[in-house]
Amino acid sequence: MRSLSFVLAALLLAGFAVGQEPATPPPPPAAPTPQAASSAPPPIELKPDASGTVPQEQIRELLRRVAEKDIENAKGLRDYTYIQRGEEHKLDGHGNVKKVESRTSEILEIYGEQVVRLIAKDDKPLSEKEAKKEEEKIQKIIDKRKNESEDDRRKRQEKEEKDREKGRQFVKEVADAYNFRLLDSEVLDGHDTWVLEGEPRPGYEPKLREAKFLPKLKGRLWIDKAETQWVKLDVTTLDTISFGLFLARIHKGTHIVVETTRVNEEVWLPKHVAVHIDLRLALLKNFNVDIDLAFRDYKKFRAESKITVLGETQ
Repeated sequence: MRSLSFVLAALLLAGFAVGQEPATPPPPPAAPTPQAASSAPPPIELKPDASGTVPQEQIRELLRRVAEKDIENAKGLRDYTYIQRGEEHKLDGHGNVKKVESRTSEILEIYGEQVVRLIAKDDKPLSEKEAKKEEEKIQKIIDKRKNESEDDRRKRQEKEEKDREKGRQFVKEVADAYNFRLLDSEVLDGHDTWVLEGEPRPGYEPKLREAKFLPKLKGRLWIDKAETQWVKLDVTTLDTISFGLFLARIHKGTHIVVETTRVNEEVWLPKHVAVHIDLRLALLKNFNVDIDLAFRDYKKFRAESKITVLGETQ
């Protein structure tokens, strides 16, 4: 099981930061037709008005397109296997590193479901016992999906569609929850980007329960002008954010930086996440950690690919 701080970082990132859909993957997206590609709207130009500022509606239209693109990227991610390495720096009361741990996992695609297989701890391969446990976990998932009834499959797909729609509604709220201003243009990793700064819109009431923490965040966003795609996100919490039944709280000042990269000239996927978390759990224990997540070795998943499990010959 992942550590608490990794889980909470994922929770926060699953909302505002990456706008990804829930863990249950949708069916692979259909390839766009030439007609659809030719009818794509032209890139948005942010143009200052007579006062010298870019109107909010221009910026919100840009962000709505970015949100739509992000939903497509979330779908595209399900077509890839990749390696994820997470490094956690546990800090003492003075901010000094007292312990460093890392976990490296392979993200697999099995019967349309993304599955995490742990492959290393602290950059060392798993023991034989640990590796066997991971393979047995994979085999259970294969057996479950292989023997799934039509009724269970239908229910699962209906739930996936419901979750997807909830994700669409969430990313739409992001464009409405903030007042944005254009800071500058900047070349980032070879991409010509707009740099936007967002502050919570006074009096805004989130429509979704999952969006209730949006007024407690502020940040900057780098958007590729040609691709209408966010390249980098830098977010800071303005107030305490509480999670779940265990009264976990992420304190004011938590800092998150997320970067994406273009893969196979078709999709933008996570590249790097850096998070500092000052957290208190159920009024009992403080966690003060720096977390670094790196994503690499993206490989397009193919239906004919075969997952080798324990006891089989590769």
